[in-house]
Amino acid sequence: MKLVVVESPAKAKTIEKYLGPGHRVLASYGHVRDLPAKDGSVDPDNGFAMEWESYADKARQLKAIADEAKGADTLILATDPDREGEAISWHVQEVLKKKKALPQDVQRVTFNAITKPAVLDAMAKPRDLDVDLIDAYRARRALDYLVGFTLSPVLWRKLPGAKSAGRVQSVALRLIVDREREIEIFKPQEYWSVAADMEQDGVPFAARLVRWKGEKIDRLTIGNQGDAEAAKKDVEAGRFAVASVETKPLTRNPPPPFTTSTLQQEAARKLGFSASHTMRVAQNLYEDGAITYMRTDGVQMDGSAISAARGAIANRYDGSYVPDKPRQYQTKAKNAQEAHEAIRPTDFSKDRVGSGDHARLYELIFKRALASQMASARLERTTVELTDGTGRHALRATGQVVLFPGYLALYEEGRDDEGDEDSKRLPRMGEGDAPAKKAVTAEQHFTQPPPRYSEASLVKKMEELGIGRPSTYASILQTLKDREYVTLEKNRFIPEESGRLVTSFLERFFERYVSYDYTAGLEESLDDISGGRAEWQKVLEAFWRDFKPKTVEVMEQKPSEVTAALDEFLGPYLFPDKGDGSDPRLCPACHAGRLSLRGGRFGAFIACSNYPECKFTRRFAQKGGGEDGGDAGPVNLGADPATGLEVTKRSGRFGPYVQLGDGKDAKRASIPKDVPGEDFGIDWALKLLSLPREVGAHPETGKPITASIGRYGPYLAHDGKYARLTSTNDVFETGMNAAVVKLAEAAAGGGRARGGAREPLQVFGPNPETGAEVKLMEGRFGPYVTDGTTNATLPKSMDPSALTLEAAVQLLAERAAKGPAKGKKKAAPKKAAAAKKPAAAKKPAAEKKPAAKKAPAKKKTAE
Repeated sequence: MKLVVVESPAKAKTIEKYLGPGHRVLASYGHVRDLPAKDGSVDPDNGFAMEWESYADKARQLKAIADEAKGADTLILATDPDREGEAISWHVQEVLKKKKALPQDVQRVTFNAITKPAVLDAMAKPRDLDVDLIDAYRARRALDYLVGFTLSPVLWRKLPGAKSAGRVQSVALRLIVDREREIEIFKPQEYWSVAADMEQDGVPFAARLVRWKGEKIDRLTIGNQGDAEAAKKDVEAGRFAVASVETKPLTRNPPPPFTTSTLQQEAARKLGFSASHTMRVAQNLYEDGAITYMRTDGVQMDGSAISAARGAIANRYDGSYVPDKPRQYQTKAKNAQEAHEAIRPTDFSKDRVGSGDHARLYELIFKRALASQMASARLERTTVELTDGTGRHALRATGQVVLFPGYLALYEEGRDDEGDEDSKRLPRMGEGDAPAKKAVTAEQHFTQPPPRYSEASLVKKMEELGIGRPSTYASILQTLKDREYVTLEKNRFIPEESGRLVTSFLERFFERYVSYDYTAGLEESLDDISGGRAEWQKVLEAFWRDFKPKTVEVMEQKPSEVTAALDEFLGPYLFPDKGDGSDPRLCPACHAGRLSLRGGRFGAFIACSNYPECKFTRRFAQKGGGEDGGDAGPVNLGADPATGLEVTKRSGRFGPYVQLGDGKDAKRASIPKDVPGEDFGIDWALKLLSLPREVGAHPETGKPITASIGRYGPYLAHDGKYARLTSTNDVFETGMNAAVVKLAEAAAGGGRARGGAREPLQVFGPNPETGAEVKLMEGRFGPYVTDGTTNATLPKSMDPSALTLEAAVQLLAERAAKGPAKGKKKAAPKKAAAAKKPAAAKKPAAEKKPAAKKAPAKKKTAE
């Protein structure tokens, strides 16, 4: 018997069906071991020896694999065809070796698609484990561990509020922070454009001013309204005729099929997917056999796939859309271990697979791959220049005509920043023609700062710089979000205060290790290991030799010394020159003390040197120094008429708030963002302090309805039920009738009652074998089929609308063959019965505890 080990159960199920009798296919459910999240898991003094520990939640899978391996003649390791897949296979082999369950014959097979021909072909060509890939994995894992477990403690002790640092994570964060700094120092420049709305033979078009008073007009030439108005009058007064018409042919070639990074970029642009979501959906499509492997740097396609694509193009369009020769694309990636075949459909006859996000991503992959083998688009670009009688003023109109769409008939690549005036069509014109001038406009513009990074543009930038690798981009971006170093607003990354401070700390004390060139160079060294051109231990030694002493040096500094160094380093950003010769550090509250960076238990902030006499403070990431830039201490708003206690407005860690009285019994209330600052006074403060407000008794239950402001905003509450309000004003103005209606609407919109009957999405008819009616239903975890006895969930890549009775019956049969769901097994009573045995009872429980080690963190410490 041959035991085949793969990563996922979905993959295992499909492959076992392809291989047939004599094979047993089991899933490892991903990685089975990792470095424990504790000191000493990597020992630099002992050749970087690593202490691996199995995941506690993988014990059952490893036992099943070991039990089967003991009776197997051959072990076939069929995990994914990349570095991580090679590592999983190596870990499984090492675990079985320790358990003395490793068969004599161990084979490694890889396939780029989970289709029967690909799997059977791979099984016929086994190989040994790739030692170079395993070494590259060990080097990366050790590097990430050493950076994370050496640098993070330095951050925790020297920079309150910091959470972690990582080898690639910190460099990606620096990109985001650097872009934010560019935006902040950017000074917009005014400029004007002058354009004429023209018409020729009933066809309107626009022409912009490109020459004025004999001088060429660039974008920034006209810099004020006076010049713009003068230019506008000259254009209005002139009679413009066509001086030249220039037509140039243009050819646009299709982009290559997707790599991992280009798929993430395009899915972000066109579908709004995050990188991690794109990879999850692509993984499902791959495991269902719909697409080839989704972690790749390669742009080439297999010869048979190219032939299939050309055939599909000929069937869909006419012969002119198929180029004379197949298109061949070359991989530019340096790390050949990830340069597998490009991401493409496994079957070009299927233009649709699955439903929802799976269908949308598959369609994108299908169109891109098919378009890559289509004919080039042929266009014609026309430039028309019009001059007035003096020849001193000139207008220009540009346009583009698609003569033959080619691949554009199917697919056009997205862009991060849209806008192309050349794409407009122009009417036919010849020299001497004098189009009618309908209107002339002068528009004011301002230069714009560089845009913040989106997930697509950040992945693109990281790829350009050689930072990270395709398989790591999604996890890097997710880590930055999980650590709350960045936020996403309108799909753009904005660094948080903590992210900016961590980046500043690393730039000041570990500049080399967050530099783009160094990180890219280290990635190349790791690629050299995977290619057999470098030894993994020597690469680690070279890194550790400089890195360890640097961390020791910083750790020996006092927190106050670190803060002082950061204060000096960040001075130009925190206290920018005002341009009037005044001291940018002068305290705006007392006008005597000087501002500087301070460290506190909740992170860094700006404070006055005259503390405690002057209590002026400002948030770390709040640039400036004006009167409104900080908190000069409590502001007395007046006295509460009911208690006589003082009401003050204050600023805290989570923003402004009001306080009634002093001491630990003082009552506090946050000031919502939608309360206008100019109207805020004692009246608003007392209203906020009085919450919750009782609207009245509910007419049906007699229980009180209250209105208040919580963590997620304003709301109504009644008998354990809640309803959202739209604004702070609603908290104080909502009456009984409106409150009852809102609570009723919230209750009605809370979903179906548990156990409520659901209408089937489709009824297929009786099961041919049992006679029971087969239905398609919508469930909590997606669509499923049922015959009243067995429920079978549809694979994520299966389109529910395309499901047939035969397919539904097959799904039910496969589900029934597996037996009852795990949740229905009553294992607990059996364990209780076993505990009654005298032998087991005499064994002290304490002796068993060491075996139940805490599972190592599955997230990579510092990619």
